[in-house]
Amino acid sequence: MQRTARLRLTGFATFAAATLLLAGCASASPSDSAGSDGASGAGFPVTIEHALGETTIDAKPERVATIAWGNQDVALALGIVPVGMDAQVWNWTGDAAPGVYEWTTDKIAELGGDEPVIFTVSDGLEFEAIADTAPDVILAAMSGISEEDYATLSDSVAPVVAYPDVAWFTPWRDQIALNSKALGLASEGEALVADLDKQIADATADADFEGKTAAFFYATPGDLSTLTIYTAGDSRTAFLNDLGFDLPQVAIDAADSGSFYQEFSAENADQLADVDVIVSYGDETLLTALQADPLWSTLPAVKAGSVVAVGGGEAFSAAVTPTALSIPWVLNDYVAVLTEATAKVQ
Repeated sequence: MQRTARLRLTGFATFAAATLLLAGCASASPSDSAGSDGASGAGFPVTIEHALGETTIDAKPERVATIAWGNQDVALALGIVPVGMDAQVWNWTGDAAPGVYEWTTDKIAELGGDEPVIFTVSDGLEFEAIADTAPDVILAAMSGISEEDYATLSDSVAPVVAYPDVAWFTPWRDQIALNSKALGLASEGEALVADLDKQIADATADADFEGKTAAFFYATPGDLSTLTIYTAGDSRTAFLNDLGFDLPQVAIDAADSGSFYQEFSAENADQLADVDVIVSYGDETLLTALQADPLWSTLPAVKAGSVVAVGGGEAFSAAVTPTALSIPWVLNDYVAVLTEATAKVQ
C-alpha cells in the first residue's frame, strides 16, 4: 500500500512474484536451494554492475566469503554456509569480542558443515585471512568497501560483489538480489524477498503505523549536545518505512547528501519536530535524559514518551538493521515495542 511521503528505496523492488517458491526458501537445505540450474552451473558467467565497476563470476561459486554487514545471512538463507565472514557483534565501547549473532549461528547449525572462519574487523579488512579461505566469490553488496580494498581483493583473492550505488545505502531487498545473483540463485532470492515481505505484512496487519512518522537515531544520554539521525537511505530508517511508518521529511532530505547519517545540534531540535516516533540506540535512561534536556524535551515525541531505545550492541539492537535472517528473528518483538510507542503519539 502506498502512503503519502513514504519512500520506496528499492532499485530491485519490482521482483517477480515468485510466490510458489516461498515455502522452501528460508528453510531450504543446500541441495534444495541450489535448484536444477544451480546444480549444473547453468547461467554462468554472471556479470554484476555496481558502484565500483562490474564483476564477472565465471562459474557457480562453491566457496563463498562475505564481508561487512548481513551479506552472510543472504548466503545462509539460501542454504550456503560461507567459508568465512566478517564478525558482526559490536558494542558501545568498540571492544566486543569477534562473533556473530544468534540468528546467524542458528542457521549455520541448522545447515551443518564446517563453521565459517570469522574475520576480525577492528583494523579494517583481514586480507590474509580472507585469502586463506580460498573463496570463489566475496559478497559485499551491503558494505562501504573502498575502491582500494575492492581492487586488492578482486585482483588477488576473488571476484567481489560491491554495493550498487552509495556505500552503506543498500536496502535489504537489493542486498538479497545482488548476492543471490552472484550465487546463481536469483530466482530463489526473489522468493526469499517475497517471503520476507509477506512476514512483514502479516506482522504489521493490526499495527497502527500508517500516517505516523518514525526515524532511527544515535543518541548518547551522557552527551545530548547532538542527535544523529540515520537518513532515509540507511537500512535502519528504511526498515521503519517497510513496517508501515512514513518517513519524516528531514530524513528524506538528509539522504540527498549521500550520507547515511546527519547530526543535529540541540539548538536545532525544532527541525526534528515532525518525527512522531524516535527509535534510537540506547537504554532505559535515554527517554529520561531527553525529557530532562531543555531543548530536546520540546520535541513532541519526547514529550509523549514515544521513544524506543533498542540497546547498544545486544542482539535486538543489531537485528533492527535488517538482514535476510534478522528480520524473522526480530520482527514480532520490534512491532510490539513500536506499537507501544505509537500508542503514545499525541
